[in-house]
Amino acid sequence: MDVSQYLDIFIDETNEHLQDLSDCIMAIEQEPDNMDTVNEIFRAAHSLKGMAGTMGFKRMQRLTHDMENVFQEVRSGNMTVTSSLVDVLFQCLDALDAYLENVKSTSNEGTNDNEAIINQLNAILNEETAGGSANEDAPEATEEASGEESSGEADSAGGYTNKCSLSELDDKSVEALRAAAEKASHVYGVTVYISEECLLKAARAFLVFKAVEELGTIAVYRPSSHDIEDERFEFDFRFYMAGDEPLEKVLAAARTVSEIVEAVGVELDLGDSTTSQPEPEESALDEAKTKENATESAPAPAKSPQPAAAKKPAQTDKKQPAGKQVGNRTVRVDIEKLDALMNQVSELIIAKNSMVSISATEGGSMQSQSFHEQIEYLERITTTLHESVMKVRMVPIESVVNKFPRMIRDLSKKLDKKMELHMSGEDTELDRTVVDQIGDPLQHLLRNSADHGLESADVRRKLGKPETGAIYLNAFQEGNNVIIEVSDDGSGINTDKVMEKAIERGIITQEQGEAMSQKEIIDMLFMPSFSMAKEITDISGRGVGLDVVKSNIEALGGDVEVKSVLGEGSKFTVRLPLTLAIIQALMVEIGEEKYAIPLGTIQTIESISEEDIKYVQADEVIHIRGSVIPLVRLEQILDIPPREAAKRNLTVVIVRKGEKFAGLVVDSLIGQQEIVIKSLGMYIDSSKLISGATILGDGEVALILDVNTLL
Repeated sequence: MDVSQYLDIFIDETNEHLQDLSDCIMAIEQEPDNMDTVNEIFRAAHSLKGMAGTMGFKRMQRLTHDMENVFQEVRSGNMTVTSSLVDVLFQCLDALDAYLENVKSTSNEGTNDNEAIINQLNAILNEETAGGSANEDAPEATEEASGEESSGEADSAGGYTNKCSLSELDDKSVEALRAAAEKASHVYGVTVYISEECLLKAARAFLVFKAVEELGTIAVYRPSSHDIEDERFEFDFRFYMAGDEPLEKVLAAARTVSEIVEAVGVELDLGDSTTSQPEPEESALDEAKTKENATESAPAPAKSPQPAAAKKPAQTDKKQPAGKQVGNRTVRVDIEKLDALMNQVSELIIAKNSMVSISATEGGSMQSQSFHEQIEYLERITTTLHESVMKVRMVPIESVVNKFPRMIRDLSKKLDKKMELHMSGEDTELDRTVVDQIGDPLQHLLRNSADHGLESADVRRKLGKPETGAIYLNAFQEGNNVIIEVSDDGSGINTDKVMEKAIERGIITQEQGEAMSQKEIIDMLFMPSFSMAKEITDISGRGVGLDVVKSNIEALGGDVEVKSVLGEGSKFTVRLPLTLAIIQALMVEIGEEKYAIPLGTIQTIESISEEDIKYVQADEVIHIRGSVIPLVRLEQILDIPPREAAKRNLTVVIVRKGEKFAGLVVDSLIGQQEIVIKSLGMYIDSSKLISGATILGDGEVALILDVNTLL
């Protein structure tokens, strides 16, 4: 069976299962007796094992199988969750993640058997349980107890034995079979044999059920449908059914399913069975539920050979309206398809802007009331469509930050510091392209807080602080931006030491350092190859931390700033745009050229007289409502020829980045407009002042200013 077509689905779902396992293992370390979490871990490991087996990834399958064995013992109460067990389980997750990375790059899991980790798991299993070997055989014992009363070995002629017998059925099962037989002329017992090379036995079993149920009604499953779902059977299973079709037709339908070696059956006479007259209504209801489980499970493997799909019947028993089921309300869409849809919306907005431009310049019928109404209607439609597409592209940052509690736990052990991570605002949404790239910068900031920020337990105790240091990650939306704050209650940034380091490395002179403000000194931490670590470790000390954070965030159109109080802690504030595709902007003219300034960065627009301009250290500034704001002459920076007539009053656009302000001098204002950001790629890569371009309604191209570079 060619399963390569399911590789993308496997990668996506494996990522989800690994994250679920990480979250649950973190939780079970804090609450070892929480059986709901233990069961969730068991289910995730079981699903991951089945998926890996389906794809033919035997090493992943073996490792998850051993993890599943451990949690089977925890579920049974034969062993407890300890810190050492959690450490080994996280090693297992790292190994599984390494397998997944190999799959992503080569479509193969690699050759690492991870014997050391598996041996550690089995050693813990044998130590914690009485008679480890007996426990390993427990699944087989469970399978044998699930209803197989005969060995079912092949006969001497190489044929297959029918194992069905009314004697193996209890009273309720016989009664359910009787109820089914009332509307049919035949009752059959069928035994099906699956190839021993089959990767997903449960899927094959339910495909058989789906095929034969077109010919009759299955009343009894042996083993039970739940055992078949969990693959708690060897390479054969049985079922009892009633129907009007001949037995050979039923057996032929079962044999049509791939990887089914043989199907044998016998017609049964219910008159030969004896029952103790159980409650027929209850019996029929129980078996009807069993039948419903199998019937609903059958189509899932046909769509995708994922063992998790066979789990869905358990959810359908909740009797929720179809519209309330979460699974029916979501769909996984390739990001390239969303990008294509966004491009079409972008073109529609450009066309709309063109029509608006024409309506403003052309005369005659163009100025009719109906034409203007249609333009307004088109604007409403495009705005609504844009918002809808953006909502589809928006995803919670939860998918990124969920891995950080595990990282902080590992750092706590590695650095021998007590620390806790407190997160809030995980449901804050960002554009998918932004979320995909924000993980590394946030990871750097958290590692920086853990390594450089927090003190050791002894030092904190002497300072009167709690022994356990606190790291906070808080996310929230502010206007058209998302703010992510990473802070700690550690030692803060010692600006004197930062300045000494900068002077030592020749970055600044002693005189320059004494003239710098505290914020300017702190900002030197973002310089390339600048590190305050005393020695190089696998956590820090190579000077590739904060400069990477700054460059990556600025590449996303955002910015980062730092506040620190010596002895109390530090706070890094990351500001990111909600989206990188379509924005509201203020269109301005500088000389004879048009430029766009993102609306989210604009604070106010002022008209300033030439007499109001003051000078601070030879730089132009203006004084507005108690604030001193530096002036930026864009025509000089952009090398644009000035207009001949000098104006006595200047139009100044006040822009803001965090707590920094600047006044951009422009010649005139065109107005607010929804613009589509087009990347310039390598054509203007050398200019950080220009973040992209947009096409205006009249066909002109306007450059988009990145005001962050001016502040």
